Amino acid sequence: MSEPTPAADVLGRPVPVLSVSPVTLPAHDRAVDLQLRVSAPVTGSGLPVVLLSHGLGFSHHLSSLHGYAPLASFWAAHGFVVIQPTHLDSRTLGEDRGTAAGGVPHWRSRAEDMWRVLDRLDEVEEAVPGLAGRLDRSKVAVAGHTASLLLGARLTDPDDGAEVKLADPRITAGVLLAAPGRGGDALTDFTVEHYPFFLTTDFSRMATPALVVAGDKDDSAFLTVAGPQWHADPYTLAPGPKSLLTLFGAEHGLGGVSGYDVAETTDEDPARVAAVARLTAAYLRSAFDPDDPAWRTAGDQLAAESAPFGRIESK
Repeated sequence: MSEPTPAADVLGRPVPVLSVSPVTLPAHDRAVDLQLRVSAPVTGSGLPVVLLSHGLGFSHHLSSLHGYAPLASFWAAHGFVVIQPTHLDSRTLGEDRGTAAGGVPHWRSRAEDMWRVLDRLDEVEEAVPGLAGRLDRSKVAVAGHTASLLLGARLTDPDDGAEVKLADPRITAGVLLAAPGRGGDALTDFTVEHYPFFLTTDFSRMATPALVVAGDKDDSAFLTVAGPQWHADPYTLAPGPKSLLTLFGAEHGLGGVSGYDVAETTDEDPARVAAVARLTAAYLRSAFDPDDPAWRTAGDQLAAESAPFGRIESK
């Protein structure tokens, strides 16, 4: 794999970051209070917000506000305020977290966590020294493995048959990382039995602009029979504007985005992680400001490499 082009060429020099945790939002209607990590550049104003949702790996603490530092730190150093909630399905809340969630399925409770953060941004700002008044609330993105519902994807609730609509108009861009694809005959018997909500996933109305990041070796065989291309479904089956970053040789960990030195990552590659951080930051910069050439420049640089680490396509 070739060394990625220096991030400074596209995004400018990084700045120091202030990271505060836990920022606690009291929540009487939630099984536990909502805890957040907030990372922000120490300088600048009019800062866009990225809501970063953790995954559910084997590690005990990365599936929480403590994870995804390679992305959160980089994004914050390049001008974004990154807010990371600990969702109710986090391993840090104990093995009975599903019961403690009050029966709320994780696909719904995760969206509700993000709504809560946006509803209470004043409290988040006040809890972080020097942050108040520096956010641009018209520029909000969501990023993570299971964020498609917040961008407009829909499903049918397997419990009551109702169509689920969880998109939030305050979210104007997204980054999907090795995200689940379509349902139906693309799913394994295991997925149908344990995650029946996946059966009815519908991307046809996921209209919010988004970057889909997928590894061409991410077969996720316990979830899908469709192979690595399944993770490109949120791009292929959704309306534009969308972009797809396909990473060559990448598996589900995308090189190890969930944390530094994550031994459980099957394709551990610091250069790949750096590339994901750089490309996603460039995408968000241009998604929030169409006059910013960061995404176009990063794409041109990638295409010009003699041994590129991936490819970009857009619609």
